Amino acid sequence: MLDRMQVGEVAKKHHIQLRGQGGELRFEECFTRDGFDGPYTILYHLRRPHVHRVTEAKHGWAAPVAAPERPLAKRHYKTFELEPSRGHASGGPQIDARVPLLFNADLIAGVAFPTAPDPVYVADGDADQLIYIHRGGGTLRSLLGDVAFAQGDYVFVPRGLLHRFLPDATPQYWLWFSLPGGLHLPKQWRNEVGQLRMDAPYSHRDFKRPELHPPRDEDIRELVVRRSGTWHGFSMEQSPLDVVGWDGTVYPWAFPILNFQPRVSSVHLPPTWHGTFAARGALVCSFVPRLVDFHPEAIPCPYPHSSTHCDEIIFYCEGNFTSRKGVASGSISHHPMGVPHGPHPGSYEKSIGTTRTDELAVMVDTFAPLHVTAAALNIEDPGYQDSFL
Repeated sequence: MLDRMQVGEVAKKHHIQLRGQGGELRFEECFTRDGFDGPYTILYHLRRPHVHRVTEAKHGWAAPVAAPERPLAKRHYKTFELEPSRGHASGGPQIDARVPLLFNADLIAGVAFPTAPDPVYVADGDADQLIYIHRGGGTLRSLLGDVAFAQGDYVFVPRGLLHRFLPDATPQYWLWFSLPGGLHLPKQWRNEVGQLRMDAPYSHRDFKRPELHPPRDEDIRELVVRRSGTWHGFSMEQSPLDVVGWDGTVYPWAFPILNFQPRVSSVHLPPTWHGTFAARGALVCSFVPRLVDFHPEAIPCPYPHSSTHCDEIIFYCEGNFTSRKGVASGSISHHPMGVPHGPHPGSYEKSIGTTRTDELAVMVDTFAPLHVTAAALNIEDPGYQDSFL
């Protein structure tokens, strides 16, 4: 959650009357997390926000199903092979186009190549959503306003928030995470009042906030809600986009990955210094172009690592990846806990004397082992494990 925002018309005090210019009573909605103990936002509607009829859910991406267990090994998945132009993954709206690849109880990770706006409103009752826009752009429309997003942005959608994605006309390529334990900013970047510290790798100004528009009457009257992995359908007689104002700390946002300020050290820093967002059982890191280690005997390439408690996945975006050969833009490497991982042959030595790196990548460490789906098996590089020999 970020800092508190106040937008549009709100009452002078919680839970008292707010009326329009003609005396019309506004309807307050409390949008809360962790029951009533966590962050919250209060919205004011023209109409009652809780009027729905149960219908059939005609949209919704499929829950991940684990493929049979395989021998422990380093893995490489070529997600670019799923692009619709190659005849694999389908386009359409993101609500249908998401392809889960890796998952555990704390996270689902996958890709999507949406080609159309969501034809329904969506509320994910299971998880927060974090999406990295590898290619493309568009608008996230929600009760709390519009958030414009572009290539290189992370987009955050709070659990349970009614929204739609409206991609623009450019080709879209998204990396997405479903996070049932919630997303938050790492506590080491905050001071005691929740403000981002001055030595944090980003500031509150770096985030794109929602812009609330006057109530609009879109034609869409369908809502799909995910709960316990299943999609449920509802219909509404009137447009839900009737919010005249709100205040609180729970809202969607976008964060450009290049706004992350990398650390520079005399010797190689561990990935935690690149920590951008945290979740239950996971840490999301951003590797952005930066100067590298400047000790006269420094080895800028990441050292071999025995990760005894974490699975590591890296989505390679752009640039020259110092420690890896054979990966490309859109590759996902998966290095499981239990066996050491590290740079490809020659990379460690070759990095000595370099002064900067232009790599751009998203990394996630998970504390529970990741399962793989059949879709991931179909795009796996079978030679990756032996490429380290």
